[in-house]
This record gives sequence, C-alpha cells and structure tokens, in this order.
Amino acid sequence: MRVLGIDPGTAITGYGLVDSHAGREALVSYGTITTPSDMEMALRLYRINKELSHIIDYFKPESVAVEQIFYHRNAKTAISVAQARGVVLCTVAASGLTVAEYTPLEVKQAVVGYGNAEKKQVQIMVKNILNLDHIPKPDDAADALAVAICHVHSARCKYFFRGE
Repeated sequence: MRVLGIDPGTAITGYGLVDSHAGREALVSYGTITTPSDMEMALRLYRINKELSHIIDYFKPESVAVEQIFYHRNAKTAISVAQARGVVLCTVAASGLTVAEYTPLEVKQAVVGYGNAEKKQVQIMVKNILNLDHIPKPDDAADALAVAICHVHSARCKYFFRGE
C-alpha cells in the first residue's frame, strides 16, 4: 500500500509518501509545497492544488492521510491553515482517492506510542521506522511522513481486528 501523508499549511504544506509491504514501511519521497507570503491568498491556494495534483499523478498513492487542525491561539493562522486543508481535501477528492484524517495526538500515539510525545521524539521515530540516515527536513515534511505512518499503522490495526 502506498500512502501520501499531508501536513497542510498555507506557507508550507508538507508531504510524505510511504510504501507498506509485509508489515514494513519504506520511504518513497517527501518534500514541501511552499508559497510566498506576498502572494495573493487565492493564488497560494491554487499553487497548493496544482502541485499536490502533480504529486498524486506522479506517485499514484492508494490512499491519503491528512493531519487535522489542532488548536491555534492565533485565529488568523487557524483560518489560513483551514483554507489550505480545504484545498488539500478537495484536491484529493477530485483525484478519486479516499482521505483519512488524524489528530496530532493520534499521529503521536501511532508513531511513538505516546500521545503527548515531543516533536523531536516523533521525528526520531520517523527516522527509525523508515530506516533513514537522518531526520527528514523540514519539519513539515517529517510531520507528513508521520501522518502517513500513522495511517499505515491504523489500517493494519483495522485489518487485524476484522480478521483479515
């Protein structure tokens, strides 16, 4: 199974692709979609849509996992992230893929085994699970890989408990 994990944001949207076969995860690719802060918001969202569409067409994931918005003290930031997240969900839906959504707590629980894990702990586990030489950078891409790993682990548990 190939999973595309996405950490949505207006300035930086992280993405990470993970293949899972026989209970092992392997890195396919990761990176970011960036938009300049001086670009009109509509154009920033359009860029996210176009680049994400290209990533989906090129890597052909079987499913997509997106991080849900967590609490933001800054309402303006929360609205901006929500807009980017909406574009991500719409782009994925237009591609015909299913979307799974996970809270940051669920991602930490699946990757580290502890819902209150620190960001650095999650990054180290992503590195270890994917057998990488270094922690993926930037943080947005590492977060997206963690979301993909979370989905792989969650899907595995669903199949296990259904007896498949």
